[in-house]
This record gives sequence, structure tokens and C-alpha cells, in this order.
Amino acid sequence: MAPRRIEESLTIPEVIGELKVSRSTFYYWRQTGKAPRCIKLPNGEIRVRRDDLNLWLDGLEEAA
Repeated sequence: MAPRRIEESLTIPEVIGELKVSRSTFYYWRQTGKAPRCIKLPNGEIRVRRDDLNLWLDGLEEAA
């Protein structure tokens, strides 16, 4: 198995800062399955890969 390369990962404060939403909104999205894919670290902290955030945002686009 090839080793996985380290990708840029964002903290929750970084994600909610970019999205301009509250922490409670982000966690509500997580609870309801509407948030981007997240990684839960052994210490309980949550990270979001930059690629996963971009894919999630692309999936939210609507045709004008």
C-alpha cells in the first residue's frame, strides 16, 4: 500500500471563518449530515481537508 500524502487540513475556526458561518451552524450541519467530510483526530479535534471542503462547495453550486 502506498503511503498517503499529507494534504492541507483546516481547523474548525478556519473553516467557519472561510464560510462565514457560526460554530453552532457548522456543528448543526455535521449533526444533520450536511457538512463537508471531517477527520476526527485522536485528541477529539476536528479537521477538514481542503480538497473535501472544495468538493463540498462545488456540490452546492446551482445553475443560474
